Amino acid sequence: MPAYSNTYPPISLFPGDVGLSFNAEAFPANGTAGSQFAIPEPAGLADQTHSVRWQTIFGTAPSAISISLQGAAADVPTEYFTLDTSTAAAGEARTVAGVRARFLRIIVNTSTGGASLTAKMLP
Repeated sequence: MPAYSNTYPPISLFPGDVGLSFNAEAFPANGTAGSQFAIPEPAGLADQTHSVRWQTIFGTAPSAISISLQGAAADVPTEYFTLDTSTAAAGEARTVAGVRARFLRIIVNTSTGGASLTAKMLP
């Protein structure tokens, strides 16, 4: 772990919860997705959207990084699409508004160097 796995149902994140897709881990290989999370929607409320705040923190800054927040309607690897991408080697916090995905994950597109990665999201 943190390599993407949908063997078990993902943990659900409710507003105010923090989900750690990567947690102070050695940099994964390019193209590796972290833990995924379900974003529940209460019944009877149509067309819900969420604002998602996500953050990258590096133990030692990489010389280059491309990391993305992805969403999907179903927890299937081929359905995930990119909602936002960060290339800040110092790490940063970003907010994406109007998210209609039922599942979220963070994926490392490419990285060079760096020692550890923590990537978290808050719906």
